[in-house]
Amino acid sequence: MTEVARNADIAAEAPVAAAIPPRAAVRRRSAKPMIDRYRWWEVVGLYAGIAVFLFFVLSPFIEGFLVSLKPLSQLFSSPYSFWPENGSFQAYFDMWRSVPALGIHIFNSLFISSVVTLIVIAIVVPAAYAFARFEFSGSGLLLGAFLAVNMFSGAVLLIPLFRLMRSLGFLNTYWAMIVPGAAFLIPSSIWLLRTYLMRIPRELDEAAWADGASRPLAAPGIVVVAIMTFIGAYAQQFIFALTFNSKTEFMPLPIGLFGFFGRQEVLWNELMAASFVGILPVMIVIVFLQRYLVAGLTAGAVKQ
Repeated sequence: MTEVARNADIAAEAPVAAAIPPRAAVRRRSAKPMIDRYRWWEVVGLYAGIAVFLFFVLSPFIEGFLVSLKPLSQLFSSPYSFWPENGSFQAYFDMWRSVPALGIHIFNSLFISSVVTLIVIAIVVPAAYAFARFEFSGSGLLLGAFLAVNMFSGAVLLIPLFRLMRSLGFLNTYWAMIVPGAAFLIPSSIWLLRTYLMRIPRELDEAAWADGASRPLAAPGIVVVAIMTFIGAYAQQFIFALTFNSKTEFMPLPIGLFGFFGRQEVLWNELMAASFVGILPVMIVIVFLQRYLVAGLTAGAVKQ
């Protein structure tokens, strides 16, 4: 090849090379924060909408916390003051004397919710995987039946459930709240996890199966189901405990809060304090699992 031909080839390749941006430039542009792509008034409107949303979501919790800091005589003063005068954490100490079994009630709620979560996960994971990956006759009918179960409230089925718990010998035991709680949470959990598993490509399953690994990217969906199940089991204990249990040693927190309702007055500040102490373990569990949830959702989400 002559020198003239070599120079001509270099000149022809130069525009093509210039048209292809360097990797560093592509990475620099792709790393630009999403918020910088909006105009300033759009950013202001976005943050204003988030602030309004957070106000309506957090205002009940803020007011409840402020009520727990107020003396009981200040709660019904006129004009009403949102900020407590001479506020203190005395209600957080007095509530243990007003309801001596409060610690037992909190432990029962955590224990019942944990057992319900383990049972639901053990049943839901293989069931949801079967519905997501295999086609068999009657699958649509079964999924419809699962969805129909959620149409009925627990109060509608209290009488047949009471007879069932009595025939099984579960009355006045933890199982009287664990079995109905798990039964009502399994259908929605199957739907939730099945939807998540259907978004995972089958090729990843085949590659993981060939390498001897577990199901890829399934952990975030399982964590979401576990969190939702734990919250649901923690919240739905009232009606089952009130109907199927009469012993204090098995009562969960929602029943224990009734101890602050006296014949003459209601200890609202101690009731709010006990409510915050009761939900604190749930918040800790959610915050702890959220780290793994976010890490699992972002891992492998971007094609390299």
